[in-house]
Amino acid sequence: MSTDRALVIGEALIDIVERGGSTTEHVGGSPLNVAVGLGRLGRGVDFLTHIGDDERGRRIVDHAEASGVQLVSGSTDAAKTPTALATLDEQGSAQYEFDIEWQLTGTPEVGPPTVVHTGSIAAMLEPGCRATAALVDTYHPSATVTFDPNVRPALIEDADAARTRIDRLIERCHVVKASDEDMRWLDPGRTPEQIAETWLSLGPSIVAVTMGGQGSFALCAQGLVRVPAFEVDVVDTVGAGDAYMSGLIDALWTLGLLGAQRRRDLARISAADLTRVLRTAATSSALTVARAGADLPDRGSRDAALESAILG
Repeated sequence: MSTDRALVIGEALIDIVERGGSTTEHVGGSPLNVAVGLGRLGRGVDFLTHIGDDERGRRIVDHAEASGVQLVSGSTDAAKTPTALATLDEQGSAQYEFDIEWQLTGTPEVGPPTVVHTGSIAAMLEPGCRATAALVDTYHPSATVTFDPNVRPALIEDADAARTRIDRLIERCHVVKASDEDMRWLDPGRTPEQIAETWLSLGPSIVAVTMGGQGSFALCAQGLVRVPAFEVDVVDTVGAGDAYMSGLIDALWTLGLLGAQRRRDLARISAADLTRVLRTAATSSALTVARAGADLPDRGSRDAALESAILG
């Protein structure tokens, strides 16, 4: 693997999962999951977050470090570690209630990253969302910026302000990934394809959209590509979109399309290459939904599953 590194900025928390009368706890948080996903795929990852130096916080640190993810100095200064109560329905879909404070200070003491990823609560919740946006601006000239809105309506008090904030971040990003559920919340009067076209016009090179069991599609300068979802027995969908995001970043990295010096190549990605990228991302997601919690795959299992799917 290259010595290039990713910087992931965003929340880490403990998911308290209620399903069928039982309660379990998992380490979670969308950006943390992306960081862990990249780490398990062999990428170097620095993670900037805001958790407590408590028992739950130490579980998060251990979980991240076990996957090769390094927490940035100052990430454990919160008064307590955030939680998200996730209630799962019979299909494994989750509804969330959050207990979280999000704030950041200063610029991470890390080397220049090849790719910077953020999204979800980190991009929306005051006061830290302003620092997140400022860091995106800081790294934009030198790194590929990726973004997953991963909207959490339970934490959004002003929907119009949230939509404006998302649009401004999209303008600064090179790769955007969202779910069709996110898009229905953001703009219920338009199709995901129409929204993706608008987002692409704001500046990104790639806009990818996941649609659960109906697969995913992406838009780039060469047009629209679609890939089907892999057929798996779904245990739950926790972490599915994050696995897709980490797989997407990793696949673009493998093609040598990340970093400021490759920005023009990323903008010119072919439909064939983008299709392969989406298949790789979909494989990461399929392996994750087949297991409880956000248990993202390592490179060996992901590549073996991808090869099996291609050969099959």
